[in-house]
Amino acid sequence: MTPEPPVPTPPAEAAPRCLQCGRDLSGAADAVATPEGAFCRSCFEGLKQHLARAVDHQGTDINYPAAAAGAVLGGAVGAAVWWGFTVVTRISFGLVAVVIGYLVGQGVLRFSGGKRSRGLQALSVGVAGAAYVYAQYLVTRTFLLRYAGQQGAGLDLPLLPDLGLLLKVFRAGFNLFDLIFLAIVVFQAWRIPAPLRFRFDRA
Repeated sequence: MTPEPPVPTPPAEAAPRCLQCGRDLSGAADAVATPEGAFCRSCFEGLKQHLARAVDHQGTDINYPAAAAGAVLGGAVGAAVWWGFTVVTRISFGLVAVVIGYLVGQGVLRFSGGKRSRGLQALSVGVAGAAYVYAQYLVTRTFLLRYAGQQGAGLDLPLLPDLGLLLKVFRAGFNLFDLIFLAIVVFQAWRIPAPLRFRFDRA
């Protein structure tokens, strides 16, 4: 009769340790559990204070001129991308305009040194909206000039129009889908420089 092999003993679970200092938390009443692991109370409180200072600092000493420059640069690049796509493909595809909101928001965030605040959000949304209106003017202008050329008619639509002409041409090419794309542009511009929020899970 062949003897049965011994049943292996499962390895003992490793004692829980603080992710920050490595302290043994076995039976510790002050251990704090988080989705990432456990911390001792002193390390957890220290991390909380560090994050709280980082959150408070994100909205102080903001260089608004630099943030505005980044926003305008992002808006100009985004408008050029949409207009260039229209000129090359001869298709007015409004979804491409979503890049305006993203680039404006990133311009605000990067040129301000990573700062975040409600003021920067308002700046981002304002510039993104203006860039969208001007980009829509350029796209509509492209099709109007092309149509006028086919008809042999003269049409004067400058690259830098006055406000009245800008809004008139913008309204001529604006439709329900453009409203949806504009909403996405504004959302992206608002979301990217939004202040960070942290939630702490306690045991």
